[in-house]
Amino acid sequence: MEDLSTASAAEIASAVSTKSVSARSVVASTLERIARIDGRVNSFTDVLSDRALARADAVDAARQRGQAIGPLAGVPFAVKNLFDVAGLPTRAGAKINRDRVPAERDATLIARLEAAGAILVGALNMGEFAYDFTGENIHDGPTRNPHDLEHMSGGSSGGSGGAVAAGLVPLTLGSDTNGSIRVPSAFCGCFGLKPTYGRLSRAGSFPFVGSLDHLGPIARSVTDLALAYDAMQGPDPADPVETDRGIEAVRPTLDAGIGDLRVGVAGGYFARGGDAEAFAAVQHLGHALGCDRTVDIPEAARARAAAYLITAAEGATLHLDRLRSRAEDFDPAVRDRLIAGAMIPAPYLERAQRFRRHYRTAVLDLFRDVDVILAPSTPCRAPRLGQKTFVLDGVELPVRANIGVFTQPISFIGLPVAAVPVWLDDGLPLGVQIIGAPWREDVVLRIARYLEKEGHVRAPVAAFA
Repeated sequence: MEDLSTASAAEIASAVSTKSVSARSVVASTLERIARIDGRVNSFTDVLSDRALARADAVDAARQRGQAIGPLAGVPFAVKNLFDVAGLPTRAGAKINRDRVPAERDATLIARLEAAGAILVGALNMGEFAYDFTGENIHDGPTRNPHDLEHMSGGSSGGSGGAVAAGLVPLTLGSDTNGSIRVPSAFCGCFGLKPTYGRLSRAGSFPFVGSLDHLGPIARSVTDLALAYDAMQGPDPADPVETDRGIEAVRPTLDAGIGDLRVGVAGGYFARGGDAEAFAAVQHLGHALGCDRTVDIPEAARARAAAYLITAAEGATLHLDRLRSRAEDFDPAVRDRLIAGAMIPAPYLERAQRFRRHYRTAVLDLFRDVDVILAPSTPCRAPRLGQKTFVLDGVELPVRANIGVFTQPISFIGLPVAAVPVWLDDGLPLGVQIIGAPWREDVVLRIARYLEKEGHVRAPVAAFA
């Protein structure tokens, strides 16, 4: 394996397990590529060279002793810098958080990936306090789209998408409150998984909106998503979200094909208010899956509005003390939205939460007739860096607030989504959401894997000189 930039996590783990390559050589090559390329992409905020090499040596030593080294043995990965990493202050993209005491231990999901043999190599750039869809950070600079460095990576997990697309690591972790895994996956041409709300532990991560936050992986293959997902599952007493989580191994059934799975394409709200290419990408995958039915997700516009209210109000509550004492240290775009959220009347929030229960019941009823629903991830391809407005359906709108127009109504009720990249031409990629019923990550990943095997979706490494 000479070109690690194109190797998947599964390929690396196989090579390390069979002694075709050492974990140290994999990590050393990864660190060299990060040093050589990331100055142009700006995906990393912290590179943990000493830790990663020591961990690689431990994997190699265990392999030499004949011990089990895990399904992700030697696989380099990196995490959005809202995950606790032992020895680092947890930034969450903010200037204020640089003053925090360094974390004493790793976040649960980091520990679980390393227990499976993976090797943490660093922390990644993100939008401040995760309140962002662009991938632009006022303190650390923007993460650039590896497929066109003048364009956005998407946010708030911009570093997570950028690092995978640039071939710096095959696997990253991000968070998704209103679309922050699915948007970078679309803009950067990666695969992403937003699991069911509460499926993966959030212990050891900096929150944004407790009732909407999800954590999950971004990768260049569906198999890698499944490997990471399987490794990270399980109950966690430290997790603030209490759910009855079983262990669901999806990797063994990933290549089972689509069989008689029923697919619907979202119409109505999800078929307007975006560029024609965004809807063409959905139709392309619908055709590839033999889909002939349209599904109307009821009251999606109202769901997005309610998600906006809850996001603004809960986010503001979390940051009130910081807003009072250090307002000048916020990104002004984030600060102003949080201040506005602090002024939302309580009855509005109560009404949004009541509607949320109604909306969840109505959407779940759709899964009586279909197993998955296809919808655009974003209304357009990645805008240019610094772009403030775009035109959607003949209306000029703010970019930052409207990139999540199609993702917010889905995460609002915590549904699992596999985000897949579609390349319709030689331009930038587009993204499609494969949306499933709660706890059916196995189904959305099976569909994604089928589309990948048939060549309809792919996640190439960006070309760098």
